[in-house]
Amino acid sequence: MPMTSDLNRLTITEARDLLRKREISAAELTRACLDRIKLVDPKLNAFITVCAREAHEQADAADARIAAGDAPALCGIPLAIKDIYATRGVRTTCASKILENFVPPYDATVIARLRANGAIFVGKANMDEFAMGSSTENSAFGPTRNPHNLERVAGGSSGGSAAAVAADQCLGSLGTDTGGSIREPASFCGVVGIKPTYSRVSRYGVVAYASSLDQVGPFAKTVRDAAIILRDLAGLDPRDSTCSARAVPDYEAALTGDIKGLRIGVPKEYFVSGIEPEVEQAVRAALKTYEAMGARIVEISLPHTSYAVAAYYIVATAEASANLARYDGIRYGLRVDGDNNIELYNRTRARGFGAEVKRRIMLGSFVLSAGYYDAYYLKGQKVRTLIRRDFERAFESCDVIATPVAPTTAFALGEKISDPLQMYLSDIFTISVNLAGLPGLSVPCGFDTSGLPIGLQLIGPPFGEEAILRAADAFERTGAVRRRPAIL
Repeated sequence: MPMTSDLNRLTITEARDLLRKREISAAELTRACLDRIKLVDPKLNAFITVCAREAHEQADAADARIAAGDAPALCGIPLAIKDIYATRGVRTTCASKILENFVPPYDATVIARLRANGAIFVGKANMDEFAMGSSTENSAFGPTRNPHNLERVAGGSSGGSAAAVAADQCLGSLGTDTGGSIREPASFCGVVGIKPTYSRVSRYGVVAYASSLDQVGPFAKTVRDAAIILRDLAGLDPRDSTCSARAVPDYEAALTGDIKGLRIGVPKEYFVSGIEPEVEQAVRAALKTYEAMGARIVEISLPHTSYAVAAYYIVATAEASANLARYDGIRYGLRVDGDNNIELYNRTRARGFGAEVKRRIMLGSFVLSAGYYDAYYLKGQKVRTLIRRDFERAFESCDVIATPVAPTTAFALGEKISDPLQMYLSDIFTISVNLAGLPGLSVPCGFDTSGLPIGLQLIGPPFGEEAILRAADAFERTGAVRRRPAIL
């Protein structure tokens, strides 16, 4: 049994078994995570709000449930929650000054489900403001740093959630993914992150950025742990009209380790100039490992990939401009008074929103404005359809698709923050998956010579979570890549 001070280093699977055997308690496990947060978060800044009192209360309740023989898989497991989920009685800021003191009176559906299963919430994780960014540098509460190199970004927008898992501040976490915001930070921080099929998980109570693209998903230390969390998140929610009624499979049971005959599609458009050589080498080495396990590599084409970034930043910003209109200084959040309503709106938003959020609202307002709708928004939606059809054709000849997650490893803090286009291009390999509504995950597949993690992206057809989880787990089992501890 691990030392009490090392319990935070456990995986969910390991902790679940020890809790059920009563060899450790949820209280001890939670204390180890909170102690770790206290020790390293002043340097890392993975959390906006630490919920120590609430976590201790949840841990005591979890121990009582376990003692009574009522122990769901996540009962007693400490998790971090991206600060974009409504959490009853705990402030939900979206890393924005405009919501700095907002305390929701209700839980998001996935939060309620985790509570019902006895999960423990150690805190609300840092993020790019309103999930708009690829580095968590757009947070009003300062950037999150990469646990493998404190001078590098953790990725975004769910950087705090990924860093917290990588730094063993919790055993798993929740993020959201609108254009790569789970997969990219998972890749940069060396953990597993999965974006499910659009509609697989309820978005009720998740602060909206782009409603046709946003999706809820977990981060974890292993593929099995991610499967365990996803099983508790997924399923029909009548409060989310886009949520699928499709039955939720047992994702953990799908992890058989057998991928013989699996057809893995490799799109030629994803290995282009601009990708770091070490990233390409790590991904191609992973593909060779798959071949050695009995999978078959198939070259495919996704011809409209080059249009994905442009289409995404039309569709996403248009939806953002509509969604963020609700922050008017009247109903909730920051209020900066003026002589009339227009002045109140202007002053509140000028002070409450950061530069990147303002940029995307203005872009979205422009592409929806009279005279430009057909030229931009309508055309962007047509390109989105073409991208979805590319994937449909590709899946006729393969079962999953493998690509890099990002063209680089984690870049330096401040390196791209003043160049929005370069920042947007960080998501060039992940955006298409959101536009098509497909499931995708990042699994660690190597490290560069500086010790920075590299992620392999696996993409599945609609509701193909079992296939990509099985493929990722099979790769993980080979031991080709060993998890490295954070430098903290």
